[in-house]
Amino acid sequence: MTSPIASSGQGPDSRMPSAAPRVRRRGRSSLGRQGIEVFLENRLAVLGVLLIIGLVAFSFAGPLLHRTDQVHTSLADAYRPPGTDGFLLGSDGVGYDQLGRLMLGGQTSLIVGLAAGLLATAIGTVWGATAGFLGGWVDAVMMRVVDSLMSIPALFLFMLIATIVTPTVPILVLIIAAFAWLNPARMVRGDSIALRSRDFIVAMRGMGGRPARAVRTHIVRNAIGTVIVNATFQIADAILYVAYLSFLGLGVPPPAANWGGMLSSGLSEIYSENWWLIYPPGILIIVLVLAFNFVGDGLRDAFEVRLRKR
Repeated sequence: MTSPIASSGQGPDSRMPSAAPRVRRRGRSSLGRQGIEVFLENRLAVLGVLLIIGLVAFSFAGPLLHRTDQVHTSLADAYRPPGTDGFLLGSDGVGYDQLGRLMLGGQTSLIVGLAAGLLATAIGTVWGATAGFLGGWVDAVMMRVVDSLMSIPALFLFMLIATIVTPTVPILVLIIAAFAWLNPARMVRGDSIALRSRDFIVAMRGMGGRPARAVRTHIVRNAIGTVIVNATFQIADAILYVAYLSFLGLGVPPPAANWGGMLSSGLSEIYSENWWLIYPPGILIIVLVLAFNFVGDGLRDAFEVRLRKR
């Protein structure tokens, strides 16, 4: 006698939910867990995260606890040494509280560095993914533009543009991002060339998929590891560029402040005993740049482990 299940054309397995999606989800979660474990094993990367959190809190939450006047000058309070009443880290040549100045300068450096680094990474990602996916003469023309711009020293271009326009925070972000996208473009292009021959992209193109959808959905998504790692290094480079321009007097004008401009102003005191005008901003620049580099190294190791396990 034929079983009702068999006669209905359904087996026991047909009524059970497929385990394949569950296995895929478990595999992805295990890969993500392995990447996090590798990142946490990198002590310098963890230290970098803690330093970034600490400097962000220092720059943005610090002024709420340590309120100072960073607009009006007071020559009577000039060059107060650290520990003086009301001046925990001393004052500068026009009476600004140095600790409050460092907090205000950190806001400018972090905002410009983060915004310029992320904008440069976004532009470079789109440019490199498009060039690598399309290939042929389009790739040749787009990458010759990149090579031409990379042959010009970036700092020279930044200085040239900064002398033409009045530097403000948005202008500095645009100036730095306008030329900092070149390295991300070259790196993402390499990933795009390797991905465009994969079976899922070939199948999508065979079904009439548009190049814009392929770049957005497949190329960028599969190159996200390269994009994220490169973004941390771009932020570190942007912070250095802000310091360079400000050190040369091309940063945001007073009463705004940033660590590069404070370091430049403090150099005039290099032969005096006013050490608090030189060392704190220089140390903070070094610490912040190293922190982002540490995080970038940790993320690179984490994504490499995930790729090897695939």
